[in-house]
Amino acid sequence: MERRMIGELVQVPAGAIHVRQDGPADGKPIVLLHGFEGSVHWWDALVPLLADTYRVVRIDLLGFGCTTGEPGFDQRSQSEMLTAVLERLDITDATAIGHSWGADSALGLAELSGRVSEVVVVDQAPDCNELRILRVMRPVLRLLALAPIGRSVHAVLNNNWALRQAMAAGFAPGFDPDATGPGWSQLRSDHRAMSWRAYRAVLVERPRALAARPLDAQIRALGLPALVIHGRHDSLYGWRNTIDRYAAAGARIEVIDTAGHSPNVETPERVATALRHFLTDPSRSRSAAS
Repeated sequence: MERRMIGELVQVPAGAIHVRQDGPADGKPIVLLHGFEGSVHWWDALVPLLADTYRVVRIDLLGFGCTTGEPGFDQRSQSEMLTAVLERLDITDATAIGHSWGADSALGLAELSGRVSEVVVVDQAPDCNELRILRVMRPVLRLLALAPIGRSVHAVLNNNWALRQAMAAGFAPGFDPDATGPGWSQLRSDHRAMSWRAYRAVLVERPRALAARPLDAQIRALGLPALVIHGRHDSLYGWRNTIDRYAAAGARIEVIDTAGHSPNVETPERVATALRHFLTDPSRSRSAAS
């Protein structure tokens, strides 16, 4: 496994958590949470666009990047870890931002902790009903629960060609991650560092959890100002149905025409602008509590 630490390790009950902080210590905190197969580096291009004003806090989730941990990939476990990190760092009034799978942890953190004042979802549908890989390969994905198969899939995807093919859906057609960062080399390192057990948690167990508690319902229940950023060229989750459901839950919507599933990597300037408008606009949406 390749782990490139760019921050500090914060000790909490769940383990040693890799945290990177940028920007003024007295700035409004923004907590950035990466998606599946990711790390803090998926925010490399966005952070410089925010750190002049905000205290930007990036966290490697349990089992990813430079954070230790094998069990505890579910929303509750990740949220408890994040709550402990915010307590250790004395962070309050934070904006929790989650990309893709990281959106679960952002909303879970807001639900569990009183230290979050706004939530932002980046390219994650309320549930997994539209996720193509689940519709086509659901029986195959169940096999990932078996250790030999999970380990084998992880090893195969460590091949550079295979990983590029698998991760192509994470970006708009023709986008090259080397153009803005984190770049293919870092993406491969992130995948190698990820625990193979995360496949079952994210691709098998998570769809069941979201079927029971979709993210739009969670946003409605939170009653906090919410922003949803979605790329029009997202090939994993259709943008139209996604934004309709979040809008009905009271979230403010920003669709980026040129982005795919990862606008934080593909169009960081557009994401930074949307975040600044959301955080400085007193009329920003507050989701309707159920």
